[in-house]
Amino acid sequence: MKKIKVPRILLAAPASGSGKTTITCGIIRALTNRGLSVSSFKCGPDYIDPMFHKKALGVDSRNLDLFFNDENTVKYLLAENAEKKDIAVVEGVMGYYDGLAGKDYKASSYDLARTTATPTILIVDCKGKSVSILAEIYGFLNMEKDSNIKGVILNRVSPMIFEEIKNLIEERLKIRVLGYVGMLKKDYALESRHLGLVIADEVENLDEILDFLAAEFEKTIDMDLLIKLASDAPQIEYEPIQVSSQKSFKIAVAMDRAFCFYYQDNLDLLKKLGAEICCFSPLADDKLPDDISALYLGGGYPELYLPQLSQNTKLLTQIFEKLTNGLACIAECGGFMYLHETIEDKEHNKYPMVGFIKGESVYAGKLVRFGYIDMTAKGESIFGGEGTKLKGHEFHYWDSTNNGDVFVAQKPLRKTSWECVIGNENLYAGYPHIHFYSNITAIERFVKRCQKNAEIVG
Repeated sequence: MKKIKVPRILLAAPASGSGKTTITCGIIRALTNRGLSVSSFKCGPDYIDPMFHKKALGVDSRNLDLFFNDENTVKYLLAENAEKKDIAVVEGVMGYYDGLAGKDYKASSYDLARTTATPTILIVDCKGKSVSILAEIYGFLNMEKDSNIKGVILNRVSPMIFEEIKNLIEERLKIRVLGYVGMLKKDYALESRHLGLVIADEVENLDEILDFLAAEFEKTIDMDLLIKLASDAPQIEYEPIQVSSQKSFKIAVAMDRAFCFYYQDNLDLLKKLGAEICCFSPLADDKLPDDISALYLGGGYPELYLPQLSQNTKLLTQIFEKLTNGLACIAECGGFMYLHETIEDKEHNKYPMVGFIKGESVYAGKLVRFGYIDMTAKGESIFGGEGTKLKGHEFHYWDSTNNGDVFVAQKPLRKTSWECVIGNENLYAGYPHIHFYSNITAIERFVKRCQKNAEIVG
């Protein structure tokens, strides 16, 4: 058992759209500008918010998820990636107490805060409210005795009334108010910029926006108190997770604006197991990296780049041939779509793709399947045979005429289930994104297959 001191803070809110991402990124940039080394995390399966964290920091951000991983694994991932940093900043998900199936604390921001004993600052959207803000804060403070809420930041509040509201909150609720954020221009509110299909790299002048937010927050938020609250966090106690590096192999990872959804811990685990990550762009490169024995096609927004992807025929042909010859492959969501014969756009125009999976990826016009899933294998995939268990997440507006039937997906705490994933001893291809730490044994099996293929696949 290992114990380490990790100064840390969790930024949560009563609901989505309260300003968590904007305030988190501004605070991260402000702490960085002070010369502090910062690690950042996102509660839950989100891919986009960590990209904004990375832009604010210049280093990778990671996910902490108590559905994908058990308590020890979450503590380990937090401690391992924050141990040598001055402070860890964690952005919450949805409303503070919102967890599995909309009826359980599990995997909520609160669940993460209590599991890791992380002090929490509640970000409260004050637009259209004054004294009623106290009732909202009171409810969150007293919902559970171990709420871990140690302070409050008021968002979208007038500087003219801030001091009055602050005094009321501190006097009546006995909770510190760290400061406020005023009515930001729309261009500076990151939530409004990326609610659609916008990733960090596509936001113009993002560095300028982050520097503006950091400068503003230094004026309106007590950063010294925030650092003190983080420093008051108790030691994290956990059992280190040991994996042994095996024979090295090269894995090609699609990485560009069309394919950018990867859990950083997934890539890190592959490296620990011997993988050399070779990134390539399906948009810009006409061939795969040399001497690879595996291919990882993550999610993203291929539907936004269909002409470019379709016109890159040399790469499409090479991928088809490599997969036909037995190249090990993981293809999740957007990557799964890319392997189809065609993908259609919102106007139902069809664009040829790799063609390894017989079927079409079609625009559904609505969210098709959403949320966490428990996955149990009915047949063979590169992760194992019948009975193999994985934990995944789905979120997509496109569907497939051939979703596969190698796994049964079950919604937690619900009766809803469906078949998914096309697979064999060399392949996992389906809409579910999976977190590799949910079943390290399955990932080790994938790695062994990669190493075997390294000997037989050119």
